[in-house]
Amino acid sequence: MEDQAEKLREIVRQKKDGDTGEADKPIRRQEENTARKNGKARIITVTSGKGGVGKTNLSVNMALAYARLGKKVVVMDADLGLANVNVMLNMIPKYNLYHVIKKQKTIKEILVETDYGISIVAGASGFSQIANMQEDERQNFINELDTLSNADIIIIDTSAGVSSNVLDFIAAADDAVIITTPEPTAITDAYGIIKIIATEYENSTMGLKLVVNRARGAAEAKKVADRMINIAGQFLNLKVDYLGFIYDDKVVSQAVLKQKPFMVIDPKCKASLCVQHIVARMERSGFRESGGFSSMVQKFFGRT
Repeated sequence: MEDQAEKLREIVRQKKDGDTGEADKPIRRQEENTARKNGKARIITVTSGKGGVGKTNLSVNMALAYARLGKKVVVMDADLGLANVNVMLNMIPKYNLYHVIKKQKTIKEILVETDYGISIVAGASGFSQIANMQEDERQNFINELDTLSNADIIIIDTSAGVSSNVLDFIAAADDAVIITTPEPTAITDAYGIIKIIATEYENSTMGLKLVVNRARGAAEAKKVADRMINIAGQFLNLKVDYLGFIYDDKVVSQAVLKQKPFMVIDPKCKASLCVQHIVARMERSGFRESGGFSSMVQKFFGRT
């Protein structure tokens, strides 16, 4: 397993030396252009076993890290009960997914550009179950979501827990990122959602990733990750990749109070560097060939 602390030092060194990886850019751009031309956005679902572990913070700041790599990024708030991506960005969208579901607005009409180079789709607060949609609403929803296919990266911020909506978004994604903290209850709940994924979606081809948030250091985070990965492998026969950790950084709480991403408040703080490392590892894991967002939507509604 790679030494994250060393990778963080490498990021800092590159910033100081002006090393931006120019040699890799032509290949990267070619891959990005091909993906966008084919409508194959990379779908990343971010979820957690319990609330309050930093799921939305990770979603938003990952989006910013991707945007700084030149990616076209959309964050979709799929917490249909207590949507809060817009709250974290100090935005009050006039329309949200509810208006799309009810065929009052299109996705393009509710898509909001932010000042940070990313776009957001606000969640439908109070609309708890997509499964309860009427057939015509469901088909319209599929058609509307498919219009997001021109993005490079779509990050879906789910609600916490293991509701049917959460599990469907996880199963339909290219990559599912499970976030936990070193707290025993958070670890137990994170393992619980991994166990359900292993049981319900044993034939899924998604990449399952783990991030440890609010860690006091690399050793503590690795201990948590190793424990969960070993148990998942031994008892569930499930491969979980460790993406990295995020330091317990006071800048994060300051950013939440200011309703700005911590990568904007302080791009060089420990938490920001950690997120950049996490996104870098996601990029190195490659863009798995899939059907893109259209395929994701079809899988979500069980129409494959």
